This record gives sequence, C-alpha cells and structure tokens, in this order.
Amino acid sequence: MIVGCGGHGREIFGVIAAVNDAGDAPGKVVGFVDDAPSEDNLRLLDLLGTSWLGPSDLLPRLDACFVIGIGDPRIRAAVAARLDGVARPAAPLVHPAATVGLANSLAEGVVLFAGARVTTNVTLGRHVHLNQNATIGHDTVLGDCVQVNPSAAVSGSCRIGAGALIGTNASVLQGRTVGAGATVGANGCVVRDVDPGRIVKGVPAR
Repeated sequence: MIVGCGGHGREIFGVIAAVNDAGDAPGKVVGFVDDAPSEDNLRLLDLLGTSWLGPSDLLPRLDACFVIGIGDPRIRAAVAARLDGVARPAAPLVHPAATVGLANSLAEGVVLFAGARVTTNVTLGRHVHLNQNATIGHDTVLGDCVQVNPSAAVSGSCRIGAGALIGTNASVLQGRTVGAGATVGANGCVVRDVDPGRIVKGVPAR
C-alpha cells in the first residue's frame, strides 16, 4: 500500500515495479490511500494501472505493509506517527539501480530511488527517502523522515536531523550537521553547521 498518490507516491510505484522486474519482489501493490486526492492524480493512477482505495484511515484495516509516498518530510512524519502501532510495518524499498555498500543500517520505510548511493557505515532512520542520484558518504547518520532530493550529496561523517530536507543538487560538506527540520535549498553548499528549523541557501549556504 502506498500512502499518497501525488507525484512522489507514483514515483515510488515505479520503484516497486523495478524491484519486481529484478525478481526480488516486495509484493503486489494493493493500491493507494490518500485523504484528498486530486482529480488529476486519480487520472494518473489509472494510467499506471492502479487505483485509489480511499482515505489513509483504511490502512490499519488492510492486511498490507505500507510505504509513505509523500515528499514533504513534515507531512511524512505526521503520517508515520498516526500509523505507528496500528498498521503493519512499513516496507523498505531499494531500487535495483541504487547502490548500498557494507555495514549500513536501513530502518523501516526507507526508500532508495534509482541511482541513489549509500557508501559504508551509514545509518538511515525510519522513512528516509533518497531520491534519484543522491549520495550519502561514510559514517553519516540521517534521522527519521529526512528527504534528500535528486543529485544532492551528503559527505562523510555528517549528521542530518529528523525531518530535514536537502534540496536538489545541494551538498553538505564533510563533518557538518544539519539540524532537525532544517532545509538546505537547491544548489546550496553547507560549509558550517545549520541550526534546527533554519532555511539556508546559496554558496556557501546562509
């Protein structure tokens, strides 16, 4: 079951299809749940050959694992909190074109999209999403519900707090900390620690 039928959720549907094609099937997608799907998103689900089943409060009554297909880390965290203890565990998903090195820890609900790279001794918290071609260096820790957008690069020995968002093509240099709930804008370069909840952008990111 995929929670959220917007673009991010539909991309995750593609990740599941790729995993199935590779012969390491996580199981059939039963469908999507979403509290307020748009007419356009419902039309796009039809094009994928799948369907909307109803609002998210259906999930605890369905015999299916789930993945949260919501790109906004704050909303993802809120959905995860609602489903904790009342639904089956969230499924981790790793696209066959992603690379996961040795001695890494991937918690439930992690999604690695095509081209994502996780090197070694990395810890990914619950419901972390690494988008296309994102890279995570050695000994880095990502808290729950972190979102790393396409082609972003997080260097080694970094700490990314829960619910933080690393924007497209952004980079976090070696040993830096990005606090919980912070946002690094697209193309930003983090050269010093970012306080929790702050929004930074630019080169260097301020």
